[in-house]
Amino acid sequence: MSVIFPKWINVLPTLAAVGGLLGATSVVGGFWYYATPKYFKVGYMPKQPGAGFNHQLHAGQLGMDCRYCHTKVEQSAEANIPNVATCYGCHADQRLAKLAVDEQHKVKTQFVRDAYAKNEPIEWRRVHKVPDYVRNFPHNVHVNAGVSCYSCHGQITGMPVVYQVQSLSMSWCLDCHRDPTPHLVPKNMVTKLQWVENELRQRAEKGDRNETSPEAKRLLESIHSMPPANCGACHY
Repeated sequence: MSVIFPKWINVLPTLAAVGGLLGATSVVGGFWYYATPKYFKVGYMPKQPGAGFNHQLHAGQLGMDCRYCHTKVEQSAEANIPNVATCYGCHADQRLAKLAVDEQHKVKTQFVRDAYAKNEPIEWRRVHKVPDYVRNFPHNVHVNAGVSCYSCHGQITGMPVVYQVQSLSMSWCLDCHRDPTPHLVPKNMVTKLQWVENELRQRAEKGDRNETSPEAKRLLESIHSMPPANCGACHY
């Protein structure tokens, strides 16, 4: 009896199965990587009005504390941005004349004086934003518990232009809520970002997990008694 199909055709089902498995794995892997906040949000750097706000200069070189501009971060859930009058306080013509700044600096900061003269706000573009179905991130709760700006925003003092460092995804938030100890620092040091960076790096290298303040201990106790990892903690 003659053979209708050659023997090599018997390999085709196996090749099809392997190809299908590899294809499915590629689709899942590609979606997992390219459709997550780590891919499409980390590194987000919108163009700001005028010359923007150089955090590397203001917070880094000049040593301005975060709370000089974000004045309500310890009392409010929102980390407010300063009004134009705050910016004008340093960049007014009279002030610049006393400091004898160069003409290039005056040109770069002219948009501040223009906005002040028109009594209009500077329309800064938001960098960090959680989805609408998530409650606003309560800055006051975290700052008062000893979570530094660095843990969420990265080393702002080294950024000429601010960009998003962390994904702000649900898994990222839950990882910290389940184990907040590595991110807790003394409350009076939360805005000392260079100190915080060195401190957290040394802890990671040494495996040091000791709480560093009474506020941190109270936070840990509240987390252990009522862990805010349920849906209602973040979602309406």
